[in-house]
Amino acid sequence: MDSVSLNGERSSLMSREQNGVVSQISSPKSGGREIIIRSKSLVNEEVDLEDGKVEKDRVKSTSGTKQLKIYNQALLSGLAYCMSSCSMILVNKFVLSSYDFNAGISLMLYQNFVSVVVVSILSWLGIITTESLTWRLIRVWLPVNIIFVGMLITSMFSLKYINVAMVTILKNVTNVMTALGEMYLFGKQHDHKVWAALSLMIVSAVSGGITDLSFHAIGYTWQIINCFLTASYSLTLRRVMDTAKLATKSGNLNEFSMVLLNNVLSLPLGVILIFVFNEVDYLSQTPLLRMPMFWLVITLSGFLGLSISFTSMWFLHQTGATTYSLVGSLNKIPLSVAGILLFKVPTSLENFLSILFGLLAGIFFANAKITQKS
Repeated sequence: MDSVSLNGERSSLMSREQNGVVSQISSPKSGGREIIIRSKSLVNEEVDLEDGKVEKDRVKSTSGTKQLKIYNQALLSGLAYCMSSCSMILVNKFVLSSYDFNAGISLMLYQNFVSVVVVSILSWLGIITTESLTWRLIRVWLPVNIIFVGMLITSMFSLKYINVAMVTILKNVTNVMTALGEMYLFGKQHDHKVWAALSLMIVSAVSGGITDLSFHAIGYTWQIINCFLTASYSLTLRRVMDTAKLATKSGNLNEFSMVLLNNVLSLPLGVILIFVFNEVDYLSQTPLLRMPMFWLVITLSGFLGLSISFTSMWFLHQTGATTYSLVGSLNKIPLSVAGILLFKVPTSLENFLSILFGLLAGIFFANAKITQKS
C-alpha cells in the first residue's frame, strides 16, 4: 500500500504509494512505508483548493494574491511529498542491502520509536493535537495494528532481496487484491476501465518477475505476503475507523492520532517479534551498531517515515484527491529509475519494458478510478 510502495509506506496515511488512489486507502510508499487513511474533504468556505477558486466577494487583487499563494504551496507540498516518499524507500534499501543489515524488525521498531518521540513532542508543544490513548481505543485498534506491523515487516524483508523498481511494480498486486476485497466485502462494483488497468498490472508483475535478472524467490514471497497484508489493512481500516472514533473522548480521530496510535502499539509487538525471529543475537554481534554514521542513517529513515505522513496530509489539503492520486502514480517513475541507477541493478531490455509497462498501468488505474468516481 506504493505508493499503499506502503515507514515506506507508515502511518494511517499509507495509500499514497501503494495504489495511488487515496479513497482506496494504499501503495508501501513501498519496502517502502506505506501510510494509509481515507482522504478527507476540506470544508472551507473561503477556498476551494482543488478548483483554485476563492470566495466570490473578495477583491480581485486579494483573490489573485491568494491563488498565487495556494499554487506555490501546492507545488511546494507536492515536491516535499515526492522527495520524502522516494527517499524513504531508497534509504531503507540502502540500510538493508548496502549495509547488509539483517534485522528488519529492529529497523522498523527504531523508526516507529522515532515517530512516537517526534509526534509526542509536537503534541506536547501544542503544534498538533492528538487523542488520548485509552484502553478502550487500544482494544478497538489492536487488530488493525497487528496487520500494520506485519505489513511493515514484510515490506522490510522483501526490500532486502528485491530491487526497488520490481518492488514498486509488484505493489500493484495490492490494487487487485483491494478491488476484489471491495467487491466481496462491500459490494462495490468497478467499471471495465478499472478491471482493464488491474489486468495490465497483473501482466506487468508476471512479466517483470520472469525477466528479472536478480530474481529471488524468498523476496518475491515476502512481497506477495506484503501485498495481501496491505490490502487487508486497507479493507480492515475502513471498518475500524468509525468504531475507533466512538472510543475517543472527542468523538473524532485525526491523522496525527492515528500515526501515534499505530506507532505506539507497534513497539511492544516489535519487541516480541525481535525475540521470536532471534534478532537479539545478531544485534549483540553486529559492528554496525558501533558506527555513528549507521545510527545517523537509520535515524534519518525514521524522520523520513514520519515526514511522509505530514507531507501527504499537507499535499492533500493543498490540492485534492485527484491531484494526489495522479502524483502518487507518477512518483513511482523517478523512484524506479533512481533505484536501478543508484544500486546498479542488472536489468535487461525486456525487464525494463515490463517495469515501464507496470508504471503506465498504475497511471491508467488512477485515471480509471478518477473517471469512475466522476
